[in-house]
Amino acid sequence: MDQGDRDWWRNGIFYQIYPRSFGDSDGDGVGDLRGIIARLPYLTRLGVDAVWLSPIFPSPMADFGYDISDYTGIDPLFGTMEDFDDLVAAAHDAGLKLILDLVPNHTSDQHPWFTEAKSSRENPKRDWYIWRDPAPDGGVPNNWLSEFGGSAWAYDEASSQYYYHAFLAQQPDLNWRNRDVRQAIYDVMRFWLAKGVDGFRVDVIWHLIKDADFRDNPPNPHYREGRPPHEKILTQYSTDQPEVHAVITEMRHVTEEFDNRVLIGEVYLPLHRLVAYYGNDLSGAQMPFNFALLSTLWSARSVETIIADYEKALPSGAWPNWVLGNHDRPRVASRVGPAQAPVAAMLLLTLRGTPTLYYGDEIGMRQVPIAPDQVRDPFERNVPGIGVGRDGCRTPMQWSAEPNAGFSSARPWLPLAHDFARDNVASLEADGASILNLYKAMIALRRGLPQLVHGSYEPVAAQGDVLLYRRRSAEGVAVVALNFGAQPATITSSAIGFSNEVLLSTLMDRQGEKIEGALDLRANEGVILGPHQED
Repeated sequence: MDQGDRDWWRNGIFYQIYPRSFGDSDGDGVGDLRGIIARLPYLTRLGVDAVWLSPIFPSPMADFGYDISDYTGIDPLFGTMEDFDDLVAAAHDAGLKLILDLVPNHTSDQHPWFTEAKSSRENPKRDWYIWRDPAPDGGVPNNWLSEFGGSAWAYDEASSQYYYHAFLAQQPDLNWRNRDVRQAIYDVMRFWLAKGVDGFRVDVIWHLIKDADFRDNPPNPHYREGRPPHEKILTQYSTDQPEVHAVITEMRHVTEEFDNRVLIGEVYLPLHRLVAYYGNDLSGAQMPFNFALLSTLWSARSVETIIADYEKALPSGAWPNWVLGNHDRPRVASRVGPAQAPVAAMLLLTLRGTPTLYYGDEIGMRQVPIAPDQVRDPFERNVPGIGVGRDGCRTPMQWSAEPNAGFSSARPWLPLAHDFARDNVASLEADGASILNLYKAMIALRRGLPQLVHGSYEPVAAQGDVLLYRRRSAEGVAVVALNFGAQPATITSSAIGFSNEVLLSTLMDRQGEKIEGALDLRANEGVILGPHQED
């Protein structure tokens, strides 16, 4: 099935949708597939190229879809398989690619595979999961911890063994050393690829293989009180094992059975370990997600260092990617502040590599405070009081000032931001200087300026709160200047290197301005200059 350029993912812009929160078509307060279909015209106006959906498969929703009970179905909460087929067709008709979330590390404890595995030690599916006898003292097999609190081992009284769960006890980990497990998941991939999906984002891909000897993890010498308790130990033996790369290569081979598909890996690891997940034409993931910007200190020098380290660490031929927000981390507008959110947007859309936007970031959605009686996130429920809850970044998309922000005719499953009547798509589309129209302008500029798509990245020395770099291609040079500070800054003409004009300012008011000498940046302003055609 030929759906265009093989390297489309290098040139495109990805947009993550959390399906529960994007558009509700049936009035139950929860988003669904028909709600997404209805909003595809908005995505085409925005200018993105690919849509990535968080899980939509049948699930008891212990972790809101990341606990799958049927890999080849659609949860009725989101609609039907016919709705999904219509979504694929509508997305492709609109020129959009569609990416699904693949969750192969664990299933729901209500998946038929686990029901069989739990039925007896002799069941053929027993080895599809990870079972261990108790320790000599009758306790857990080792010191591995669940990311959602407590031990990662749950005791099954019927069989007198423990099973491993890296997350909730309702999410038992699959045994990826078992060939039958691998083939079953590969068949799942083929099922969806045959339906026309354009690739997968693979959840916690670095977790898939565990240490064969189940050795205790070492303590984390840098653990700080107030951090999630699972961080007390390093995951030396429970994640990022060398054998995982052979598994990812097999996954890549499955996607290569179909034309022009992409394999993206979720990998929360330091850069020097992250880059090992890159592959080539026949191995690895095309894009292991780079989350470095999600947790860095928001300063020009800190971001400059991250970019330099990433560019230096990339293997030959590897394609970079950048992320500023997702369904697990606080909203970027809350992390960096509303004044810096436009600067963050310009950074994301002008760095070398593929950018991924998180729904609502383009309208400046902020983290919504969640009252204790409204918490839905199992992470926050299991580990309360230290701010690990993810509900605040998963609240409904703010479409209009209408009741429930135009998201639903019913009360939404999570509370809305108090300012949705002001900060919503309808009002911001009507405001020429809004962050939404800035995103649209930057995406359009990126599409029309080859330097910003495939040009090289060249850092330029700058001082204080200014981050400065060039994007150079055969078509010429563009300059990006970002002021991370709340005070004006001046960049000398020698730093810029040549005469330019302002192609775009984050304040949306300088387009066409000629820069013959120094460039004056206002507080919290970013500009794109050029293009300059070299001799």
